[in-house]
Amino acid sequence: MPYQPKKKPMMEKSKMKPMYKPKKELSVLQKRLMKEHKKHHTKKHLEEMTRLMKKGFCFQQAHDKTMKKVGK
Repeated sequence: MPYQPKKKPMMEKSKMKPMYKPKKELSVLQKRLMKEHKKHHTKKHLEEMTRLMKKGFCFQQAHDKTMKKVGK
């Protein structure tokens, strides 16, 4: 049997770190993305995403974490 190196486990999404510094308000781009996003998700989902983005997570990270925690 040939040698097969062990694959390194990928970082779990739940252990993601914020990409940016915490901020008090969403950027113009984030606000625009949330406005579009609003059509497909619940108020609870949007509130959780906003909270995470203010903590410094990017839009995609916030969405992934929120989908696991809150759902649609």
